[in-house]
Amino acid sequence: QIISNINACQAVVEIVKSTLGPRGMDKLIKDGGRTTISNDGATIVKLLDIVHPAAKTLVDISISQDNEVGDGTTSVMLLAGELMRESKGFIEEGMSPQTIIKGLKEALKIALAKLNDIAISIEDKTDKERREILKNCAGTSLNSKLLASYKEFFSEMAVAAVEKLDKNILDKDLIGIKLVTGGSITDSLLVDGVAFKKTFSYAGFEQQPKKFQNPKIALLNIELEKKSEKENAEIRIENPDDYQSLIDAEWDIIYKKLDALVKAGANIVLSKLPIGDLATQYFADRNIFCAGRVPQEDLARLVKATGAQIQTTTNGLTPDVLGTCGEFEEIQIGAERYNIFKDCPNSKTATLIIRGGAEQFVQEAERSLNDAIMIVRRAMKASKIVAGAGSTELELSRYLLHHARSISGKQQLVVNAFAKALEVIPRTIADNAGLDAIAVLNKLRQKHAHEGKWYGVDINSTNGFLDAYENFIWEPLIIKVNALCAATEAACTILSIDETVRNPKSEEAQRMKQGGGMPKKGGMPGMGGMPGMPGMPNLPGMRIK
Repeated sequence: QIISNINACQAVVEIVKSTLGPRGMDKLIKDGGRTTISNDGATIVKLLDIVHPAAKTLVDISISQDNEVGDGTTSVMLLAGELMRESKGFIEEGMSPQTIIKGLKEALKIALAKLNDIAISIEDKTDKERREILKNCAGTSLNSKLLASYKEFFSEMAVAAVEKLDKNILDKDLIGIKLVTGGSITDSLLVDGVAFKKTFSYAGFEQQPKKFQNPKIALLNIELEKKSEKENAEIRIENPDDYQSLIDAEWDIIYKKLDALVKAGANIVLSKLPIGDLATQYFADRNIFCAGRVPQEDLARLVKATGAQIQTTTNGLTPDVLGTCGEFEEIQIGAERYNIFKDCPNSKTATLIIRGGAEQFVQEAERSLNDAIMIVRRAMKASKIVAGAGSTELELSRYLLHHARSISGKQQLVVNAFAKALEVIPRTIADNAGLDAIAVLNKLRQKHAHEGKWYGVDINSTNGFLDAYENFIWEPLIIKVNALCAATEAACTILSIDETVRNPKSEEAQRMKQGGGMPKKGGMPGMGGMPGMPGMPNLPGMRIK
C-alpha cells in the first residue's frame, strides 16, 4: 500500500518536474472550454483533477506554500516526491516506516538549524540597500516565469506596489491587479491609488464630467433608482388624485436621496448597488460623476485610499463621511475605459494594470506578479535571505552527509537519503536548462567542499555554475524553511499510511447526487469488485483496498 501511494505521488511530481527553473517548460491545461498556460506548480495541480487520496497531499502542500509564501510551489512537490523515492528503497528492503519517519524528522531538524546559520541577515542594511534586496528577491521569483525577459520592469513595479501598503499589515488584498488585453506587456502601469473598469451605465452618463481635481467622493451601499414594491401590497383608492399622490411619493423618496448627496457636496458618487437612469441624468445636470455596481473589493480599497465611509442611507449625510483624492480621471486603456483615483491622501493601496497580447499570456503574467508581490511582502517582514539557483540545497546536502557520519544505526542511512534528495532541485534546474546534470552536480559538489557555500546552477554559461549570492539570485529564508517543512511532513504522512479504506455506500450516494447511474454489482465502477485482503475481515458496508 505504501509503495502504491508513493508511485501515485511520483506520477504527479513527474508532471510538474519539467516546469522548475528559469528554463522550465509551460503546461497547457484544457479544462472544459477554458485553456490555461502556466508553469506555476500550484496552478497546474489545482487544475488537474487529481482523485487519488494520497496524491492529493501534494496538491495540499503546494497550495499551502502558495498561500504562505507565494513561490517555491514546484520545489516543495519535487522535494516531497524525492524524499518518497529515497524512502521507497528502504520500504522494499523491509525497514519500518516509523524508523524512516524518525530519520526524516531528525534530518529536517539538522537542516533547519544549518539553514538558519548560513542565512544572511539584512537588518543592518540601509533603506536603499533593502530596496535593492527586495527587487532582487522579486527578480529571482520572476526568473522562472513568463515575465523573465521583463523582470527588471516588473520587479520594480512589485516593490513599488508593496511599498504603498501599511507596513504593519501588508495586506495583499489591497493591491488590485486588473487585466487588459491588447498592447505591449511594457505598457503595464502602476496606479498609486485605485483603478477599476467602467461599470454599466445608463443614458446621461456621457454628459457627466470625467475629470476632477480634489473631488469629494461618496461611497454608498444603496440603490438609487425607483423600485417596484417587493411586498404584494393592495391599496384601495376612490379618487384618482390619491393615485397621483402615491406616484409623487415615490418620486419624492428618490429625489430626497439625490438632493442629500448634492447638498453634502459630493462630486463623485459610487455605489455597490445599481444607480438608475433617473439618478444618472440628475447627477449629469449637476456636474457630478456617478457609477453603480462597483465591485466590493474595489470599494474596500477606495475606503482605504480616500478616507470615505460607505453609507447605507443618505439621511443625515455630512461632508466628513466623504473621501477625497488628488485627481480623478476616466481614461481609455486598450478597448476598456478605466476610472482612476490618483494621489490619494491616505493611500495604503495600489493597482497594477497589466497589458499583453493573448488573454492566456495576461493571466499568466498576473499569476507571476502575484508570486513576486508575495515574495516582496515576505522579504519585507523577513530579516534573513539565502541564495537561490540550488546553492542552498547543495550546501545543506553537503552538511547533512558530513553530519550523518556521527549518527549510528539505520538513522544514518535515512539522513544520507534526505541529503541526496535535496540535490533534486539543482539537478532538475540543470536538466531543464539542457545541461549535463551529472557533470554540473559534480563540479558544484567540489565547489561547495572547497570554495564556497553559495555556488549554484548557471543556466547561461558553459561551465554550468556561478556564485548565486554574487549574482543577486536571492530569496527570503522563509521560502526554504516552509518548503523543507511541508515536503518532509507530506513524505512522513504518506509513509505512515498502510491501508486505504473506502466506503462504497457514501461513494454511491455521492455518485447518485451528481446524477450518475447506480454502481454495478461487485463494487464501484472501474474497481472490479476489490475483494477483501487475505486474512482481514471486511468491515460491514466497507471494502479495504
